[in-house]
Amino acid sequence: MAAPRPHENPFAVELIATAKAIAAPGKGILAADESAGTIGKRFAQINVENNQENRRAYREMLFTTPGLGEFISGCITFEETLFDVARDGSTKLVDLLKKEGIIPGIKVDKGVQPLFGTNGETVTQGIDDLGKRCAKYYEAGARFAKWRAVLNINDSSGATPSPLSIKQNAETLARYAAICQANGLVPIVEPEVLMDGSHTIETAQLVTEKVIAACYKELSDHNVMLEGTLLKPNMVRSGEACPADKKATPEQIAKATVQCLQRTVPPAVPGITFLSGGMSEEEATVVLNEMNKLDGPKPWALTFSYGRALQQSCLKVWQGKTENEPAAKKELIVRAKANGLACLGKYNGEAQGGAAAAASTFVANYSY
Repeated sequence: MAAPRPHENPFAVELIATAKAIAAPGKGILAADESAGTIGKRFAQINVENNQENRRAYREMLFTTPGLGEFISGCITFEETLFDVARDGSTKLVDLLKKEGIIPGIKVDKGVQPLFGTNGETVTQGIDDLGKRCAKYYEAGARFAKWRAVLNINDSSGATPSPLSIKQNAETLARYAAICQANGLVPIVEPEVLMDGSHTIETAQLVTEKVIAACYKELSDHNVMLEGTLLKPNMVRSGEACPADKKATPEQIAKATVQCLQRTVPPAVPGITFLSGGMSEEEATVVLNEMNKLDGPKPWALTFSYGRALQQSCLKVWQGKTENEPAAKKELIVRAKANGLACLGKYNGEAQGGAAAAASTFVANYSY
């Protein structure tokens, strides 16, 4: 009898089913995994105190939005949220997600640290105890995970990200993915090339292709089963400080992004769940829609994993007040539906009147 292949996994069937369910047509991911510090910055903008009770109230408001599961297939949580309970004192917040048919996920990285010997580049930490944490998260109900690697373009020549940064982040993402799969969690592989800088879309595409190609080389070397993974990349677009006359249009962003993925992502991957990278709610929806309208081979679902680009209008309306919850939930469902339509290439501007739909969500050198 032949020896088992290195990547054979007792969770294989479940991993594949979970990944397919998350990448279902017309659905995407709600990224509600902001750390306590990051959500505190969001709360400060609406004069809400950053404490556990307010964080719980906000997440519970999101998770109890009627009909959310029609457009949201998965929700990434922060560890506090995964183990938290609702205001009734007994219902787990993850059970509120499950009630809507939404698969709970968990952010498992521990943020970036300096990659010494480089020009201010970073590598993500959290590998050391990841196996134990993944087992605990699976037991708590999580079925997928997310790990964010951060790379940057410092100038138009593409001097960064350096080969060292690309290699170290790709290797770490692959190690994370293998550990997740060994513990029953679908890994979302997130190599984010930040859009800080003045570079053109051409430079962004060149760099993003190098980064994603390196990731799939390492995923292969680490025997990661691609059918049980998802990719969460940046969209390929001009730097935030790129001169206005060189800024790419949504149609150009869509074309460059899909071409980049066609060149780098194997068809075994069931879904690509884009991050919004600081775009406004409306722009993130429009560009996703343009991608799905393109002709040509797209063997993976092109969907979304948005945080700020799903929550900004909702948060602005909520203001930390219980009486505002119905109106805030309406904002969330309108934007979720818009992105669901964009996954099908059928969005026609239905959500552009949101409370903060046109406001940029860009934050320089963004961290969670």
